[in-house]
Amino acid sequence: MRRLASSAFLGLALLAGLAQAFSIASPWNGQPQWWLQLLSLAVLAGLVQRQATPWRAAFAGWLFAIAWLAGTFWWLFISMHVYGGLPSVLAALAVLALAAFLGLYYAATCGVTRWLAPSGGWRATVVFAACWLGAALMRATWFTGFPWGEGGYAHVDGPLAFLAPWIGVHGITAIAAGLAALLSLLVRGEARASLRHWVAVAVAAGLLAACNVIAPRMAAPAPDTPALRVALLQGNIPQDEKFETGTGVPLALGWYAEAVASAPAQLVVTPETAVPLLPEQLPDGYLDQLKASLAANGRAALVGIPLGNFEQGYTNSVIGLKPGVPEAERYRYDKHHLVPFGEFIPPFFKWFTRMMNIPLGDFNRGEVGQPSFEWQGERLAPNICYEDLFGEELGARFRDEAHSPTIFVNASNIGWFGNTIAIDQHLQISRMRALEFARPMIRATNTGATVIIDSAGNVTHALPRHTRGVLLGEVHGGRALTPYAWWIARLGLWPLWALALGIPALAWALRRR
Repeated sequence: MRRLASSAFLGLALLAGLAQAFSIASPWNGQPQWWLQLLSLAVLAGLVQRQATPWRAAFAGWLFAIAWLAGTFWWLFISMHVYGGLPSVLAALAVLALAAFLGLYYAATCGVTRWLAPSGGWRATVVFAACWLGAALMRATWFTGFPWGEGGYAHVDGPLAFLAPWIGVHGITAIAAGLAALLSLLVRGEARASLRHWVAVAVAAGLLAACNVIAPRMAAPAPDTPALRVALLQGNIPQDEKFETGTGVPLALGWYAEAVASAPAQLVVTPETAVPLLPEQLPDGYLDQLKASLAANGRAALVGIPLGNFEQGYTNSVIGLKPGVPEAERYRYDKHHLVPFGEFIPPFFKWFTRMMNIPLGDFNRGEVGQPSFEWQGERLAPNICYEDLFGEELGARFRDEAHSPTIFVNASNIGWFGNTIAIDQHLQISRMRALEFARPMIRATNTGATVIIDSAGNVTHALPRHTRGVLLGEVHGGRALTPYAWWIARLGLWPLWALALGIPALAWALRRR
């Protein structure tokens, strides 16, 4: 009987973790499932309170996190094995090792919750929410940060979405953890007999229902500026050919040059490294021809291209081309948040990256809070690849309100991960950034999702993924400053860290007394 109970415990923790992964972007339609995020996390909270020791609670949290995280970013296997050439066994072990390492944060969350609140109840609910927030912050910041698949993203279409302009995705993650812990108490007899608990449940359910009725999808505010006509290019260059001089390179150079020249829009945006060569490797006059084709019709472009050289180093960049600006003053944005192994090599891991075939794999890093590209009365703030995952870094651009962005521009290449759920997950991340800052996000990608997202997080225009084409549409810049944009620009994540550390510290002091 004990062995059966132990197997059920292991299975439940793993299944709940997998359900948490599905909640961010479900495999059946790619959409977030906020209710599944709450339910799966409630299962974990219930398991934690039923463990005899903090160590067993930590083990439950670790199993949950491994299944959740591996089920979220399993597509890293494709980039390492299919395109990077790493043996399949090593690639699979690398994904599991990353999930197991990051899962330690959540193991600590569950163990600390069981230790500080052994009797459960409202104290366990608050401590669990604070510790879960702390784990999310650690995952977002330590060792360069990789918060992909954080639970708060499941709520971009849910009743908690209205909190995004106030507390951001990390705050939503904490609120959701508290609601899940409260929900888990319903199966406990003593909780069901407590009037105080039922009042708390009724208040929480009432708030969720009210939010779901009043603002199931928030509408973008009425625009007060003329629309900017944009053309977003999606080249769909095969990833295994993208950097091949005989196939993908000439295809990219030719198609993007033609698309930039012919796109009927005020602003043309290409994906990340749409031009897959360093400037010194380009055909003579290539960038000059791009600029001339734009100047003929008074248009501008943001073009993804690596800048620099092999001797002094290079950056993953976006350049801005517009009429009347000499080359010496040309706009440039350099990617700050680089991808480990793909864009920079962590210490002691050169042996690992040597086993993979990743071109341009050791970039220099740009600064946080770089200026925007100004065009047609808008201030366009580029971010490259998964940089839109780090709202606190995008928020640094709002310190000077007079020069803060009015439109975010994401240039990505998720071709490394095939036609997988990674595309949908990244789309939900971009939508959350639009909600937090009340700024539209336009996305030009190699394979998808190439979309226009308005300032309320709604997708208004989209191209079919894994097709070659040009997305035409209009976008209105945002100018109102959200509370989240104000405090994240000035205080960073410190208010959230204070809650994540202060609440458990208070619980520890009360437990000692």
